[in-house]
Amino acid sequence: MKIGKIVIATVVITVFNAIVGAVACGGIFNWVYKLEPVSVWKPMEAPGILYYIGAILLDFIFVVIYALLHTGIPGKNKLIKGLVFGLCVWGIGTLPGMFATYIFMTVAPTVIIYWTIMALVLAPLKGLMTAAIYGE
Repeated sequence: MKIGKIVIATVVITVFNAIVGAVACGGIFNWVYKLEPVSVWKPMEAPGILYYIGAILLDFIFVVIYALLHTGIPGKNKLIKGLVFGLCVWGIGTLPGMFATYIFMTVAPTVIIYWTIMALVLAPLKGLMTAAIYGE
């Protein structure tokens, strides 16, 4: 494994995710968090250090799994493989979680749809960036 590239890809996708989250969830689409029931949300503030530690750890796992599986991911080049990887992560990670959220939690369905669509965009982009940095 290329540890240096794993670390670089981890940092890049963590920064990308933080920027998109701030613009989308904290800005353009923050209205979804005002839909009832609002009692499920903690007070909206800038995330603390614990959030960023968790984000880096989860993004590191994302990149390491790509590094382990990249030779078996279908696609004619590394960028297509990254997109396919991101879509697979979305399919086996986001969809079951969003289904469970809808079934077992009191969260507005619009929020669940927003999170599902956001992940459908972000996961393949994170896979694309990971593949571009990690390589073949």
